[in-house]
Amino acid sequence: MWAGTAFASSAKLVRDIKPGPPDGWPPPDSLPHAFADLGGTAMFFADDGVHGFELWRSDGTAPGTDLVRDINPGIEDSVPFLADSPVTVGGNIFFAANDGIHGIDLWRSDGTAAGTKLVRDLSPGSSGSVPQDLARLGGKVYFAADDGERGLELWRSDGTAAGTRLVHDTNPGADWSYMTELTAVGDTLYFDALDGVHGVELWRSDGTRRGTKMVRDIRPNAGRWSSGSHPTDLSRVGQVLFFIANDGTHGYELWRSNGTARGTRLVRDIHPGETGLLGATDITGVGGVAFLRAGDGTHGEELWRSDGTPGGTRLVRDINPGSASSLPYQLEKSGGTLFFAADDGTHGKELWRSDGTAIGTKLVRNIRGGPRPSSPDELTDVAGTLFFAAGDGIHGYELWSSDGTFAGTTLLDIRPDESEGGYGDHGSFPRFLTDIGGTLFFAANDGTHGREPWKATP
Repeated sequence: MWAGTAFASSAKLVRDIKPGPPDGWPPPDSLPHAFADLGGTAMFFADDGVHGFELWRSDGTAPGTDLVRDINPGIEDSVPFLADSPVTVGGNIFFAANDGIHGIDLWRSDGTAAGTKLVRDLSPGSSGSVPQDLARLGGKVYFAADDGERGLELWRSDGTAAGTRLVHDTNPGADWSYMTELTAVGDTLYFDALDGVHGVELWRSDGTRRGTKMVRDIRPNAGRWSSGSHPTDLSRVGQVLFFIANDGTHGYELWRSNGTARGTRLVRDIHPGETGLLGATDITGVGGVAFLRAGDGTHGEELWRSDGTPGGTRLVRDINPGSASSLPYQLEKSGGTLFFAADDGTHGKELWRSDGTAIGTKLVRNIRGGPRPSSPDELTDVAGTLFFAAGDGIHGYELWSSDGTFAGTTLLDIRPDESEGGYGDHGSFPRFLTDIGGTLFFAANDGTHGREPWKATP
């Protein structure tokens, strides 16, 4: 059994944005999501039942939480639920929205109604250019969008209509380049794209047409459309890009790139054979070292580390011994330490930590007790404290915090009347955990107000 309850600082409801009758069941939800930090102010999307899903702002108090602008007037939504998180550039956030006239296009906001406006109608007379994969680089926002003529291609914006323009037509004509995973490393933007000749490969851009080019044809002669090396999990580790790709010989393996063809290379063939690391995921940098989940064909899918060299790429610890897998997931750096969830075959999916050594990789706390999992999720660092959601089998699926020690891993019970022995559909179910200027903002349901915005401090 789970031994005792240690409570950290309390979590607080920010505002009941979509209030309903006190005896209503289920209680109404504003369903806040996609929190972003604008100079310490939380920007997010929510539905108050009157204006639809629109842009809101909060300073963490009820009076300071209000609708920024009803972009699509009336009950209609301007932002689809589960939209991409806004990107902060300078004193504005950039996001995709639909005002009911121009379709889904790029918008910006400085947190005021007057300062919330359409940046540019990139695809006039259509359902919109549908900007996606927004990324920040050098004081500008980059994104993939379809202007109705060139297909989905790379664009950039400084927040003005004149300063919003096509960077490069990667797959010339109306064909899409299918670019995804825009990732900034230093002064370079990386992404994967299809140019109609080489298949899906790794590309880079400095923000100019001439400076946007394929980094390396990792899988030559793969064909124009369906093949290529298909780079995935693009991740910045220090000033190096790590990613997973398939060169047609080694299968999906760990690669690194400094932006040049010569500097783009296979790190190590971790799982020799044609398929490679089918389960590789969650590449996360800690102190210039890349941590990831990988399987070598002997130990199952376990925690690995890499400094970018073959000799420095190795299994950290066989957490679930033998050929079984511990399946590490939700890798997150907090306070200079790597945290993650894993299953050692005895305790179920629980919270772990690692300093990159076998002896320093250990279970933080068996939150649920016994072999059943607490299933930690949404691991998020806030000023060196880790916050996450988990179910202890007593209080439902709730918010927790941890400093990496057993005693310092504590419950914040938002829905205390939930005493079901399993978490199932019980608990407050915290979601969209986000660090906003050293305060955690998230969505949760306390059983009275429905799913609304909440906050907690380390």
